[in-house]
Amino acid sequence: MFNNKERDNKKTMAVDNTSGSSNRIVAETKFKGDIISKSDFRIDGEVEGTFQTTGKLVVGRTGVVSGTITCENADIEGKVTGTIKINSILSLKSTAVIEGEVYVDKLSIEPGAVFNVTCSMKGNKNFLNEKQPQAQPIDEKAIK
Repeated sequence: MFNNKERDNKKTMAVDNTSGSSNRIVAETKFKGDIISKSDFRIDGEVEGTFQTTGKLVVGRTGVVSGTITCENADIEGKVTGTIKINSILSLKSTAVIEGEVYVDKLSIEPGAVFNVTCSMKGNKNFLNEKQPQAQPIDEKAIK
């Protein structure tokens, strides 16, 4: 009924379609470890560790992330603590609480969001594959 060529084409189409899919960690779910994904991702539960995607990350109102985030774009409504590296746009909703370090190209913050971070904005810089500089210790003798 189907020859091998038709089946191979269907497999290829399914593989190509994965870029349009998304993943989700639902509320009341806790995950500890590293997540690497090529698709969009939504977190409504708790994640501790390293998160990396070439897609968009959404942290919902009940979402809590502790660790390092690297992605193309992010919309955050929940709480994030750690290092955030966004290649394009970081959008913080009014319920967002962010603490740590942020490296971003463009930033949007709604009134009411908490943004207690060290922030570096770099125009047209690709953070997904670039190692970020580490903070240098303060020379106390130079201050006196």
